[in-house]
Amino acid sequence: MTGVAIIGLQWGDEGKGKISYLLSRDAEYVVRFQGGANAGHTVVLDGRELRFNMLPAGSASGARPCIASGTVVDLDEVIEEIELLKSIGIDVKPLISKNANVVLPVHKELDEMIEKLRSRELIGTTRRGIGPAYSDKALRIGIKIVDLLDPEVLESKVKLLEDFHKLSIGDIEKSVRIAEKLSENTCDLEIILNEALDEGKKIVFEGAQGTLLDIDQGTYPYVTSSNTTIGAVFTSCGIGPRKISEIVGVMKAYTTRVGAGVFPTELRNEEGSILREKGREYGTTTGRPRRVGWLDIPLLRYSIMINSIDWVALTKLDVLSGLRKIPICVEYDVDGKTIRIASPNVKMLEKATPIYSYLDGWPDLGREEWRKITLRGWDALPENARTYVETIENLVGKPIKLVSVGAAARMEVVK
Repeated sequence: MTGVAIIGLQWGDEGKGKISYLLSRDAEYVVRFQGGANAGHTVVLDGRELRFNMLPAGSASGARPCIASGTVVDLDEVIEEIELLKSIGIDVKPLISKNANVVLPVHKELDEMIEKLRSRELIGTTRRGIGPAYSDKALRIGIKIVDLLDPEVLESKVKLLEDFHKLSIGDIEKSVRIAEKLSENTCDLEIILNEALDEGKKIVFEGAQGTLLDIDQGTYPYVTSSNTTIGAVFTSCGIGPRKISEIVGVMKAYTTRVGAGVFPTELRNEEGSILREKGREYGTTTGRPRRVGWLDIPLLRYSIMINSIDWVALTKLDVLSGLRKIPICVEYDVDGKTIRIASPNVKMLEKATPIYSYLDGWPDLGREEWRKITLRGWDALPENARTYVETIENLVGKPIKLVSVGAAARMEVVK
C-alpha cells in the first residue's frame, strides 16, 4: 500500500503543511482528514506564503486535494482556497466527502457564547465554530453537505437545529448556493480513496493540530474537538489500518503552544520572546502569539508510541542557531518519581519538574548559509546541529529522516 499519514507530535504548529507539501509531490491525492478551519497550514513557495485552513496544504504540490467525512467543513474557506490554488497555476477539482458535516453561522455564534461563559477558564478556541459543529454531529442533529442539496431533508434539519439551540441557524441559503456550486466536487470519497490505494497510487493523509490536542489523548480540556491521532485517518476516511504503509511524525526542534493549558517546559522570559520572534511563532489562523518552550521528550515519547510513528520530520532547527547551550527536557520529576514517558494528564503535568540535559549550540547562520547547507546535505550541517538531531533520535527511539530549516518549502535536509 502507498498510504502515508502525517501526524503532529506536539501541540500543533509543528510545520505539517510544509512536510505535507514535500511528501505530496509524487502523490495522486492529499487528504485533510480531521478538524476544520481552526487549523492553519502554511507553505512558502517562491517567497509567497500560502495559507490553508480547509484544503490540505499538500495540494500546493499539485496532488489532488480531498476533504474527508471526519472534518467539519467551512464552505466559504473551501471556495477561497480553490481560488488560492488557481492563483499558483493549480486548477484541480477538490474532492469532498458528501458525508462531511458543515460549519454554520450558528456554530460560530455558539463558539463565542461558550468561550465567554468559561470566564477565567478559557480554552483558547479560535471561535471558528468547530466545537459546536462537532457537538451537533455527535448529537446527530448536524447538517451534512449532502443535506444541503436535498431541500426536503434540509428543511427538517434546520428546524430541528433552531429548535434545539433556540437560535437562528444563519444564512442557510448561502450555504446551499455554495454546496450547489461544489456539487460536482462532492462524492463518495471513501470508495475513491480505497480504489486508488488498491491500484497502488500514493495518497498522503494530512493531519491538523497535534497529538497533544487530541480530544481523547491530549491535555483535556485544553484540546481541540476532534481526534488528531492516527486512528482518525481510518475512521474519517473509511480506510483500514493495513492501507497505511508509513506514519510520519512531525515535530519542531523546540515546543510551542497556542492558548491555555499546561506547558511544563514553557519559557516565560526574554529567551522565550527571542525564540518566538526568530521562529515567527504567531498563529496562522488567529495571529495569536504562541507560547514557547524547550523540547519535551517525555511527551514526544508518548505521542510517538500511541501513533506507531515510523520516522520523524524535524522542523525549524535553524531557530535554535546562536544559542550557547540548548536544553532538552529528557524526563520529569513528579513528587520525587522520575517520569520517562508522560501521558498528557493535566494534573500530573502541572506537578512535573523538567529534568534537562544541555547540549552545545552552534553559530547563528544566515538564510543564505542555510540555503547552501540544504544544497550540500546532512554532512554540511554544523557538527553541534547534527549532534542535536542525533540526540533526539536516541531519546525518542525513532529515526529523523528529514530536517527542515527556514519557512521556504524547498529548505530541507534529507538525512
